[in-house]
Amino acid sequence: MKNLPDKDTRSGLLGGLSPVLDSTTRILILGSFPGVASLAAGQYYAHPRNQFWPLLADVLQQPLAAMPYPERLQYLLSQGIGLWDVIDSCQRRGSLDSAIRDARANDLVRLQSDCPQLRRVCFNGKTSAKFATEFMACGIDTLVLPSSSPANAMSSFAQKLAHWRGIIA
Repeated sequence: MKNLPDKDTRSGLLGGLSPVLDSTTRILILGSFPGVASLAAGQYYAHPRNQFWPLLADVLQQPLAAMPYPERLQYLLSQGIGLWDVIDSCQRRGSLDSAIRDARANDLVRLQSDCPQLRRVCFNGKTSAKFATEFMACGIDTLVLPSSSPANAMSSFAQKLAHWRGIIA
């Protein structure tokens, strides 16, 4: 399962990855927009220094990082966990959220019909967390997580993990 990014060469916009969710998704983890390594691989959190998969592996007590990518996604879906980003397309050089320009949001409103069991949205970092109020207004529980990005060196793995455990609380 490889999600290839779209790029509109006329406008210079980069397209994000397809959502990983279904009608049984209860928990959704939203990032901002895939980094260069993720876009190149067509995989969420593909940068080798990104702590997303090790953090989630500890939370779920499963060796996710050792699994082939399609199996990771299948396992998450079997646990009612989905992945997506708040930004559908943007212009950006590099991988930093601060470099995002001309962002176009994903259709987050459609989640309630696509995911009728959705009860919690977890935001991987501050950029994606800017959308938390929209979900709270719909009565959905939200959790802002410290970013798993290697650019976020403000917290240790253990400090991040303490917050990430709240995903399944």
